Amino acid sequence: MGSEMAPDFPSHLLELEALTRGQIEALLSLAARFKRERARARAGEAPSDRRGLLRGRNVITLFFENSTRTRSSFEVAAKALGADVLSFQKDASSVAKGESLEDTVRNLDAIGADALVVRHPAAGAPRLVARVVRASVINAGDGAHEHPTQGLLDALSLRERWGTVEGKTVAIVGDIAHSRVARSNVHLLSKFGAEIVLCGPASLLPCELAQLAPGVRLTTDIQDAIRDADVIMMLRVQLERQHEAAFPASEYFQFYGLRLEHMDLAKPDAIVMHPGPINRGRELSSEVADFQRSVILNQVENGVAVRMAVLERVIG
Repeated sequence: MGSEMAPDFPSHLLELEALTRGQIEALLSLAARFKRERARARAGEAPSDRRGLLRGRNVITLFFENSTRTRSSFEVAAKALGADVLSFQKDASSVAKGESLEDTVRNLDAIGADALVVRHPAAGAPRLVARVVRASVINAGDGAHEHPTQGLLDALSLRERWGTVEGKTVAIVGDIAHSRVARSNVHLLSKFGAEIVLCGPASLLPCELAQLAPGVRLTTDIQDAIRDADVIMMLRVQLERQHEAAFPASEYFQFYGLRLEHMDLAKPDAIVMHPGPINRGRELSSEVADFQRSVILNQVENGVAVRMAVLERVIG
């Protein structure tokens, strides 16, 4: 197993910006192998031999924000590798009594956590956790900073489609200002030679985002963004992070919602992605969500394999 992975992979996964292309490629290759093995096992063709990889290890998920896909797939991934999983419930914990994040994670570390999977509304929270615990820390999304495993599963989905993203144009449309998904994808895809177009209302499209990586272009025109695009990645409007007045859903959909007729502007084989949760009628129409070239559910499926690879690498 070790020969499949970069030997210098860090003991934490806090951000994609800090990873090399080689480290990312190794993670994606391992995730692809896990996905193939899981598919064969489900088909009854071969038993999975991965349940022993993390046997005896403890993985604790700490989600200070709501989550369906990320939390569930981390827990499924950990169990698929044989780990014991504890789901931390914020409202039923000592955090509700005023305990600090640092004291909470120190206690979980003392209990015997091998990995802490942390989602937090404050950017930088997983890095703070990593400074005070012995366990490996995996960032499951921190504020508007990064969401590393989402970027990795998106890259795996694209690699399955084309084998490479070199020279591909990826349009990311929506609430860019508050999107950790956009930042992780910019950092990752730019390392692999993709051209990236960020699109959204001017108030949700800070100019400094063009400096995140080479090959990034900004536009407030959705038609401009998706013209000749290979990938259209729609983002949720993150109302919980916005302090300004929100766009009415109907008005936002009129100018920035993806509709079926928009697909004629993109490449003939262009695909539609979305990190979820999707809001039909705000970010995209139901026809697009269920479109034959929508890979949204494939992204969800790839999340388990990617998180298996990350867990195996940081604590395996």
